[in-house]
This record gives sequence, structure tokens and C-alpha cells, in this order.
Amino acid sequence: MAEKFNPHDNITVVNIVVSSSLGHDIPLEKMAATLSNTEYNPEQFPGLVIRIKEPKTSALIFSSGNIVCTGARSLDKVHESIKKIIESVEKIGIKIDIEPQINVQNIVASGNIGMDLNLNTLAMKLDNTEYEPEQFPGLVYKLMEAQATFLLFSNGKIVCTGTKSEEMVHKAVDKLIENLQRFKK
Repeated sequence: MAEKFNPHDNITVVNIVVSSSLGHDIPLEKMAATLSNTEYNPEQFPGLVIRIKEPKTSALIFSSGNIVCTGARSLDKVHESIKKIIESVEKIGIKIDIEPQINVQNIVASGNIGMDLNLNTLAMKLDNTEYEPEQFPGLVYKLMEAQATFLLFSNGKIVCTGTKSEEMVHKAVDKLIENLQRFKK
């Protein structure tokens, strides 16, 4: 007997965006002048960009000590990245005494739900959709009750964004599949 397709086995977190604060003002000019993995152009944007090789993430650091970190694929990797940012800040003589609070802003997950989708039909039958196939091959579906937005593709591939935990991702995917089952060909 064939194994039942489980969409949760095929959905992977690809990006977690978090905000945090180091609880200390940061001299961004000094940081940019000292560290090679940074970019700082205050005329264009008030934050300094720091790129971390392992785990592969980037963060914006503001002079207030607020940070936004992106690119991690797990909360463990988020914590590793924040630790590396603190090490970088300490290289320029700023001691961070606090354990920064991490606030998840957005989780992006992608995968395959194991069913072909008729995007034209879905665009007509589902609420809160946008579908412009001449401009983009995916259908945008805002699933209000799950506080998630999906990109749906005809081959069953999906991208889920807007959730704040892996549990929310899985609940949103379950709700999505439940809604799609009503319109199976």
C-alpha cells in the first residue's frame, strides 16, 4: 500500500525574521570602520548591515542598539546569529550585559502540498486572492483566519509567509488544504 502523502513532511522553514535589542547604543561608524563584514551608508539608510557567514544570516543594526536579523532557518540559528552580533559589537569595546529578547516578526516556509492546483478556478472561488498570470505565475491567497499569506503554484508548490511560529505554519497549511479540498477537480 502506498504511503499517504503528508504535506508537513514537505514544508520547510526557509527564513525567520526577528527583531531584538542589544540594550546599548552602538557607534555604527566605528563598527563599519573596524569590521569587514559590514556595510554602512547613513545617507541612504540609518542602519548598518552585518553579514554573518555561519549561520548564513544578515542583520540590520541601528545606533539605538535595535536589530533586525534575517536569513536563519531555525530559532537555534537565530540565537547563534545574535550571539555572533554581540561578539562583533564587543570587538569594538561595547559590552552587552543583557540576554536580548528575540521577537519573531515573520516566518517564511515553502514546500509542496502534493496536489495540482487550478489557479484560475481558485482565483474565482476563494476569497482574498490575487492572480495575474501575465505578471507572476503564482496565486496570492491571504488566509485571514490563519494570519498567513500563501503563494500557490499550479504544480502544488507553496510559499507561506506571515506566521510567527512553526506551529502556526503547520496550522495555516492544514487550513489551506482544508479550503483547497473543497475545489478539487
